[in-house]
Amino acid sequence: MSTTVKDMLAAHPADVGGLDRDKLARCIEECIACAQACTACADACLSEEMVAELAQCIRTDADCADICAATASVLSRRTGDDATVTRAVLEACAAACKACGDECASHSDQHEHCRICAEACRRCAQACNDLLASLG
Repeated sequence: MSTTVKDMLAAHPADVGGLDRDKLARCIEECIACAQACTACADACLSEEMVAELAQCIRTDADCADICAATASVLSRRTGDDATVTRAVLEACAAACKACGDECASHSDQHEHCRICAEACRRCAQACNDLLASLG
């Protein structure tokens, strides 16, 4: 299945530096989806009556959204990429997604937006870990 991310990777004149192209595309796509889910979840938390009880959730959502967006950007830049930086951002993203996923999961029985966000975080963490494992 063709996606914009896959199409852009294929159209780029530089190669993907030995990375698995499908895992790279999936990771970028999951990072973008997770950033959106976390941003939306934080906003939804701000609309809840019990907003004070969701302060930590909002914070982890915001951190995770920023880290996922940065990771997607770094992974999308293929010219002169640095494997050390790639590994570091993937590790940071997986850690942020785990923390946010755990936090959102703790509210998922009360808030559907937290359940959806936790699932997006789990998918993104898995995609980051899969790409990390392929780095060797």
